[in-house]
Amino acid sequence: MLLPIGDENHDRRSFPFINYLLIGINIFVFVFFQGFGYNIQFTFSYATIPAEILTGKDIVTESQLVVDPISGTSFEMPGLQRTDIPVFLTLITAMFMHGGIGHLAGNMLYLWICGDNVEDRLGHFRYLIFYLLCGILSGLSHVFTTLFFGQNLLTPCLGASGAISAVLAGYMVLFPRKRITIWMFFLVFSVPAIVAIGLWFLFQVSNGLGALGGEQAGGVAYAAHIGGFIAGLLLVNRFRKRITYARA
Repeated sequence: MLLPIGDENHDRRSFPFINYLLIGINIFVFVFFQGFGYNIQFTFSYATIPAEILTGKDIVTESQLVVDPISGTSFEMPGLQRTDIPVFLTLITAMFMHGGIGHLAGNMLYLWICGDNVEDRLGHFRYLIFYLLCGILSGLSHVFTTLFFGQNLLTPCLGASGAISAVLAGYMVLFPRKRITIWMFFLVFSVPAIVAIGLWFLFQVSNGLGALGGEQAGGVAYAAHIGGFIAGLLLVNRFRKRITYARA
């Protein structure tokens, strides 16, 4: 377990209102639209379904009775619901939904600590486009990895993790020596960003390989994390503000 709990902000010059807006939207959607995760119909309607992205068609399935292999109790698993928007837009709506309070809290913690500095360096509008574009690319990474490895194409995928992975990659590129305070193995210490985020990415790769390249092991789509991180590495310098100098 590796969690950031703070970083250096003395050189930040702008107020990160886009980053705070993104955090606010994620919380608002989870509370008021997802009903703290209990509104399954909304969640299944606006999550990314790989089969829908690959075919471009809305898919509706019936509810089915599922037996818990541990307790032996049966419960009704809702089917996929009709989507009220073009299915490709779920690549965007899915990045503002979460599977539970822990999922939401962990993602927002990373975004709160690292997003403000990246926004400061990119500029508000560029940061927003960077975030959304990398989130879409991370979703596509999950879709095509799931297809390539023959995993379940009807499993919904949701969460801001892919876009936030890109923010972490951008942070590492822009501020490799900025120190991040992390909590790891019940210890708190400060390390350069390239170490903290590099370790985080290694965990994603190792866990992703264990998940056979795309299946959501333990409810985590590691391919989306890895795809978002790579997108962030490749794109962040294209979005950073250009510094101009006046000639004397």
